Amino acid sequence: MIWREPGTRYREPNIVEKDLYIGGKLLVWAGIETNGQTALYVFAGSSVTAIRCRDEIIDPLVRPFIAAMGTGAIFMDDNARSHRARLVRSYLESETIPQMAWSAR
Repeated sequence: MIWREPGTRYREPNIVEKDLYIGGKLLVWAGIETNGQTALYVFAGSSVTAIRCRDEIIDPLVRPFIAAMGTGAIFMDDNARSHRARLVRSYLESETIPQMAWSAR
């Protein structure tokens, strides 16, 4: 329990600054299903574009993972812009990877 005199909450001695996010950012991706998972993929550097999503995730990780799961597998993503880009959707269709349809909300 923290106790302060009334009216002293925001006085300088009562404030402790904390930096919770020091440095850069780290983006990771993983695929899961009932009986298994993909390897954890760490994106180096900048944000994930549609091209990076297709070339670094969908083609090398998702495509073989879905194929190994069999005909009943459905790919589900989190509706991030890079996942919903026309480039990625076209690639998924060309590889006949079924996608779960769900709204952004």
